[in-house]
Order: sequence, then C-alpha cells, then structure tokens
Amino acid sequence: MAVTLRCADRAELPAVLGLWPASEAVPTHTDDMKSLTRLMDADPEALVVAVDNGIIVGSVVAGWDGWRGSIYGLVVAPSHRRRGLGRQLLDCGERSLQARGATRLAAIVVCSDDRAIGFWRSTGWFEQPDRVRFVKG
Repeated sequence: MAVTLRCADRAELPAVLGLWPASEAVPTHTDDMKSLTRLMDADPEALVVAVDNGIIVGSVVAGWDGWRGSIYGLVVAPSHRRRGLGRQLLDCGERSLQARGATRLAAIVVCSDDRAIGFWRSTGWFEQPDRVRFVKG
C-alpha cells in the first residue's frame, strides 16, 4: 500500500468532509467547512490525511491547545481498512502532538461504535472509566 500521510491542504477539506460519512463516522455538529477551516487557521498541523493515488482514504484530527493533545475523528475509508492505516494515522497524530509539546493525550471515541472501540482497545491507549465527559454546544 503506497499511502502517503501528510498535513491536509485547504483545497482538500471537501474531500475530508466527504470521507467522514462514507467511513460511517458518527457525525457531529462541527463536521462542516466552517469548523474545519477554523481548525486549520488555529492549528495548521492538526488535520492529517492519508492519500492513495491522489484520493483521501483516511484522516485524523490531532489537536493541540497548548496544554493537552486530543485525537478526534480518526477515520479510514472502508476500501483501506484492516491494513494498518488507522494505526499509522494514530502514530502520525501522536508524533505531531508530541513534537508540539503535548505530554498528555486524550481521544474522544463514540461508545456505541463497536468498531472504533475495538480499534482503540488494540492501540495501547487506556480507557478512563472513572471520568465523565460534559459538553456544551
């Protein structure tokens, strides 16, 4: 598999947005052009894409707020699953966050997504059952 991992270009944002529902990712209210553009304005290294022959087949958001690194929206196109690409994207996101100074990393995973939960349990990351996440918006 000759897939290249790199930071996304603004021109690729529509393709990234198209990949997420095609990959059966659970949608959020920030899955839109305005939010992705704002992300790239704030942190140009946050959105990493996997590209195969010019087609985006995976992505991960590795956001750094200056205090903690967070992994969001790790997706792989169904055509490219079960080949280690998800792990490569995660490793790339981790390295990027660590290079920017993050020492503590967190991932937000939809608890009803069995495929995602299975992936994360295989990564060496740990579930934190003694915490509850609160959100607004």
